[in-house]
Formats: sequence, C-alpha cells, structure tokens
Amino acid sequence: MKSGAEDQAEGKFHKAKGKIKEIAGKISDNPKLEAEGAKEKIAGKVQEKIGQVKKVLGK
Repeated sequence: MKSGAEDQAEGKFHKAKGKIKEIAGKISDNPKLEAEGAKEKIAGKVQEKIGQVKKVLGK
C-alpha cells in the first residue's frame, strides 16, 4: 500500500499530465485527447485527496 505522501505526489503528477493533454487536445482540435486529459486530471485530484486522507489517518 502506498503512503499518503506517495499518493499525493502521484496525484499531482497525474493532474499536471492531464492538464497538458487537455491543452494539447484544445490546441490540436482533438476532442478525444482533450477528454482523456480531463479524465486524467480528475483521477489525479481523487488520488491526491486519497493521499491527504491517508496522511491524516496515519497520524
């Protein structure tokens, strides 16, 4: 099981990666890439929140 800090870091990474994909999709007029980026960004937010909860419960 990952630690809270690892989940938070990975979540931030996925949020950033999703944002980049979302912007790339808008620029290239690729709605599929834009949607994929939005989905990854949301997944990153969820993972980051899970890491925050783990951190609080672990203390």
